[in-house]
Amino acid sequence: MSENTATSVNPPLVDLPIKTAKSGFYNGFSTRVTVPAKVIITLLILWVIVFQEQASAVLEVANTTLIREFAGWYVYLVAFLMLVAFILAVIPKTGELRLGNPGEKPEFSRFSWFAMLFGAGIGVGMLTYSTGEPLAHFQNNPDIIRGMVDPISAEAVRPAYIYTFLHWGPAAWATYALVGLAVGYVAYRRNLPLTIRSSLAPLFGKAMSGVAGHVVDIVAVVATILGVAVTMGLGVEQFVAGLSRLGFGDWLMVIKEPGASPTASAPAIIVALVLLVGASTISALSGVGRGIKWLSNLNMGLSFLLLAVFVVAGSGLLGFGLLATGIYDYIVALPSLATTLWTSDGTATGDALAQWQLDWSVFYWAWWIAFAPFVGMFIARVSRGRTVREYVLGVVLVPALMCFIWMAIVGGTAIDLELSGVAEGSILAAGISDQLFATLAVLFSPAVTTILSALVVLLLMTYLITSVDSAILIVNTINGAGDEEDDVERRHHILFWGAAIAFVVGGMLILGGTDAIGVTMIIGALPFSFVVALMAISIMKAIIFDLIRKKHDVPCTAETIEAAAITAAQR
Repeated sequence: MSENTATSVNPPLVDLPIKTAKSGFYNGFSTRVTVPAKVIITLLILWVIVFQEQASAVLEVANTTLIREFAGWYVYLVAFLMLVAFILAVIPKTGELRLGNPGEKPEFSRFSWFAMLFGAGIGVGMLTYSTGEPLAHFQNNPDIIRGMVDPISAEAVRPAYIYTFLHWGPAAWATYALVGLAVGYVAYRRNLPLTIRSSLAPLFGKAMSGVAGHVVDIVAVVATILGVAVTMGLGVEQFVAGLSRLGFGDWLMVIKEPGASPTASAPAIIVALVLLVGASTISALSGVGRGIKWLSNLNMGLSFLLLAVFVVAGSGLLGFGLLATGIYDYIVALPSLATTLWTSDGTATGDALAQWQLDWSVFYWAWWIAFAPFVGMFIARVSRGRTVREYVLGVVLVPALMCFIWMAIVGGTAIDLELSGVAEGSILAAGISDQLFATLAVLFSPAVTTILSALVVLLLMTYLITSVDSAILIVNTINGAGDEEDDVERRHHILFWGAAIAFVVGGMLILGGTDAIGVTMIIGALPFSFVVALMAISIMKAIIFDLIRKKHDVPCTAETIEAAAITAAQR
């Protein structure tokens, strides 16, 4: 292990060389990471497109075997991550440490920082699931399965929000926070490269410069692409549903099975991907300071405008009531829910509970883990100078609260319309990607509905473009050994990853819809889940040993180590 024991207190590792190409097509990139990652994604694309029947069969087997076997791992891992984040924030000495040099001030104001946290990893999910998830749990959740409440009843509303908040609360953001903290802590205090492998240097030292480090970064790149693919897949479905609502043609939506809700047609998926991924790639080519920054600001403004519409015209009072009771119920139930694993026991109830957890909680935990390299590194990039306490509490609580507000007000409006009979089942009958549009159609006149639906479609576009272009740039940062420069030589790699995301999403949606993407993502997230577990252990070790160094007046940042070396040389 690389960190020194308390009996021989030495400064931490502040140099982790990663070999990169000096010229040619991969100039500035680690070929040992970039090439294998591209090969893996390319083979996945070819497998899905060329061998559709085989891919579908393998995914089905994986969904019924591999995912079930590792369901407990996902459940207990996320519970562990929440616990670690809480401990690091509340212990006084650990919370006072800074992501940077002693006394360093944050790069961004608190308002700007919160604004960027709001845009990181929330947008598309909020638009799709703000109505979709409360309505789904309103119809079926563990309390309903166990016969404690009736489905689609007033009594089913409170448990519906317990499970909604479970999935969109601290569980997600503690995962992002720990990944970002593990990377940012060593990058800004020890000047290690801004890559996933650097986060494990406190555990494995310079071994992370070699094959082990390459494997970690490859796994992170693949998980990122598949995690973004889920977000993109959900967004494309809702984007097409919105265009259909706006009257762009019946060809956009098809019914694949009798009795099923309409879904996006293959031509519509292709057109949407060309438009959205094309715009994302152009934005990524423009760099963080231009395209991504401008779109993030636009996202926030449009989001609050839409939320204000629901507060004023929807069930605002009910929504705030659901927010208060939902947070209380969630906090009370969290210790039990976070550690409960339902397994099939041969009974109808036991099997239904296990399947519900696989379909919802396990899916989410894998999604958050797959999304964590991208969101975590993005958060790390904008959090330099924050204390550990401010970082953890800000990253975990503020975005989680924003998700809760959205789902209580927007989802509460949809539930209220159904309970009161005003919607007459039209919202419940709509597919999850269409339920937000269906809610708007019940609330407003056709003319106003068209305007607000156009706003949602525009907001979807900006969120999707922001997510994809940010993910592409993060992937290039990992492949470039932590180099964040947006130079011309990286543009062909940006084009490759943009096309790769489009083909993965398109192939999976056409093959088996969002379910196929979800299964693929859960499988792809599995290797990175072990990396995340090690990252949590690594950041705890790094912080503990830095506290030991402070106690013994041993320098524990790159700046103080350099200053000590200069002082020693002058003596």
